[in-house]
Amino acid sequence: MRTGIATVCLSGTLKEKMQACAIAGFDGIEIFEQDLVTSPLSPEDVRSMAADLGLGLDLYQPFRDFDGVTPDLLKANLRRAEAKFKLMSRLGMDTILVCSNVATATIDDDGLRASQLAELAELAGDHGVKVAYEALAWGKHVNDYEHAYRLVELVDHPNFGTCLDSFHILSRDWDTAPIEKINAEKIFFVQVADAPKLSMDVLSWSRHYRVFPGEGQFELAKFMGHVVRAGYTGPVSLEVFNDVFRQSDVERTAVDAMRSLIWLEEQSAKWLAASSLEGEAGNGAASRRRYPMELATLPKVSEPAGFNFAEVKADDTAQLEKLLGQLGFAFEGRHRTKDVQLWSMGQARVIINEQAASHSEPAIAALGFDVDSPVIASARAQQLKAPVVARKVQADEEVFQGISAPDSTEIFLCQGSPDGTAAWTNEFGEGLEHSRREANAVIDHVNLAQPWQHFDEAVLFYTSALALEPQPFAEVPSPGGLVRSQVMQTSDGAVRLVLNLAPNQQAPAQQAHKTYQEHIAFAVDDLVSAAKSARDRGLEFLQIPANYYEDLDARFDLEPGFLATLEDLNLLYDRDADGEFLHFYTATVGSVFFEMVERRGTYDGYGAPNAPVRHAVQYDLARP
Repeated sequence: MRTGIATVCLSGTLKEKMQACAIAGFDGIEIFEQDLVTSPLSPEDVRSMAADLGLGLDLYQPFRDFDGVTPDLLKANLRRAEAKFKLMSRLGMDTILVCSNVATATIDDDGLRASQLAELAELAGDHGVKVAYEALAWGKHVNDYEHAYRLVELVDHPNFGTCLDSFHILSRDWDTAPIEKINAEKIFFVQVADAPKLSMDVLSWSRHYRVFPGEGQFELAKFMGHVVRAGYTGPVSLEVFNDVFRQSDVERTAVDAMRSLIWLEEQSAKWLAASSLEGEAGNGAASRRRYPMELATLPKVSEPAGFNFAEVKADDTAQLEKLLGQLGFAFEGRHRTKDVQLWSMGQARVIINEQAASHSEPAIAALGFDVDSPVIASARAQQLKAPVVARKVQADEEVFQGISAPDSTEIFLCQGSPDGTAAWTNEFGEGLEHSRREANAVIDHVNLAQPWQHFDEAVLFYTSALALEPQPFAEVPSPGGLVRSQVMQTSDGAVRLVLNLAPNQQAPAQQAHKTYQEHIAFAVDDLVSAAKSARDRGLEFLQIPANYYEDLDARFDLEPGFLATLEDLNLLYDRDADGEFLHFYTATVGSVFFEMVERRGTYDGYGAPNAPVRHAVQYDLARP
């Protein structure tokens, strides 16, 4: 699949955008007109630079408001078009995007519209240019891709075809199956963008909320599957308008964009394979078609089986050690060659890392996940543009496959074991007599704060590289504003990762999310017993206001003795049709705090109704 991206997707100058696209590995780019108009580079300079960078110049765009106009305006439009065709010749470009008219169309007549577009096609042909006509979702008279294709057929000119844009099609809920009936030779260009499902006018939706594939909720794999079946072989190019991307680092955004197309290519191949199997089952045929566009796939990996460990980095570890001990974790000793400690409770393992942590407050630094094949999983992640994280090891130590997440958290892919043990723990506490406590625990979930400009990138990263599935996001009120919370998890809930969009803070953007509180949650079988033991060991719980328990009683009519126990231990409670959820929080050390939970029945949430209480208490404690 030939990959492309519109320069409008990225921040910076045209030169910076082109360099970033080349670094990210794109085959070609669309030149957005405003980027060229505002650039000091001449068209010849742009052409030469693209050749040096190995980038194709695939599309010049947009040419607006041409068709359905009066004769005088048509004459002016043709003059304007010829100037652009001459400019494209200097750039060495042969395809221009023409949008359906949204502003100046005064005549709604397909016959007239086709005749005017035929004049444009003839003029384009004289200059060796192809016209890709696109139906904008908010077009005045043409807003449907099938309508646009009917006009292509009416024009019937070799230099006139259509552009299919996933946003304009999927935002209007148009059926994508008819794409397969379009003559592939008349599909001159394909643009893709994802978006969250929102209830708002489509123009504002398009201009501010498009995201890269895999970061929204559109069925892009299905869309692309129909495009492939139609026989299209040209570029698949990203066109994303987004307030965040235009303010973010250009190279990083370009890499995120490339990752999204790699992911989309794989998902489209899967959709085609699955739909072929369904077709075979329906008609008894056993043949699978091959299509002109070949879609690459990635190494196949299963979703993680569970958390292997969580790592917290700190300069002064005394408070962390005290807190883990009070929770019931056992100190398993120091690593034999590294300045790190291991604490465990059952299968819940926490590493305290003192390496290169000078003057740093405690913060979550790394997560380990159990996977079937760490090497294959790492290879997949690297093909998805994930940066590699390497750690020095001795000859007799376990080698972890590491990659870096968008928020700089290090992700390690570990060899899982059926009984939940980890062989690398033998590298800790040589000669130490380990005390074994009866309490068992697992890491239930980890909550990570994300920098605002990389939140969508993180969703795609964990979806594509770790096979976690995004759940419907929620917004939780806090004293500092709404906190957007996005759960990523495996199908069985063995791995739950909660990504929170960190509120705007005074710290630099690249550091602000690490000053926002994050936490690791441990699941136990009996939370009341665990809380009593922790209290006996001197744990300071997050103090929950009495008003909360009055409200809890009103909502759930709990047994008085049970309610009194909850209040006495500062436990929070939630219930739904599937079960119950009990949890408590510790005080915060640096930017980290811990949570202990108990899931009863098949409760699958996180006590969302209690989140505002936690945010309010922590906010009050953080104030001077």
